[in-house]
Amino acid sequence: MLASSVKKASTENGAEQVLPNGYEPSEDEEFMNERQLAYFKRALKKWKQEIIDESKETLAHLQDGPIQEADLNDRASSETDWGLELRTRDRQRKLTSKIDAALRRIDEGEYGYCQVTGEPISLDRLKARPIATMTVEAQEAHERNEKISRDQ
Repeated sequence: MLASSVKKASTENGAEQVLPNGYEPSEDEEFMNERQLAYFKRALKKWKQEIIDESKETLAHLQDGPIQEADLNDRASSETDWGLELRTRDRQRKLTSKIDAALRRIDEGEYGYCQVTGEPISLDRLKARPIATMTVEAQEAHERNEKISRDQ
């Protein structure tokens, strides 16, 4: 196999797991085997790095100095944009803690299993939302209970 057609990702024991180029976890293989864990670990780390890089860009932009627009409307618009950017970064900061929690679950051998039922979370759900902690059914039940609590 050519070196360019494989990618390496760390497994829970720190060893490098070789992933074929274009590897996608499949229902045909054992659930949360080393290859799947390496796939999700790599995806989570990449996602976290993208968030960190975006945050650095925002920080650099904010350090450029205060808003200098002379026109009050332009200034208000810029301040609104900055406020939105800061709220987005705050949401992403919270997201990085969820990514870290998912990486810890991989290391502890708990990743991919519902924290409520203990059942496996579908691979499609994990691919779409790698920080998922519940199956779709458990998440829906949780949200229904939350709504009932809010309505009372």
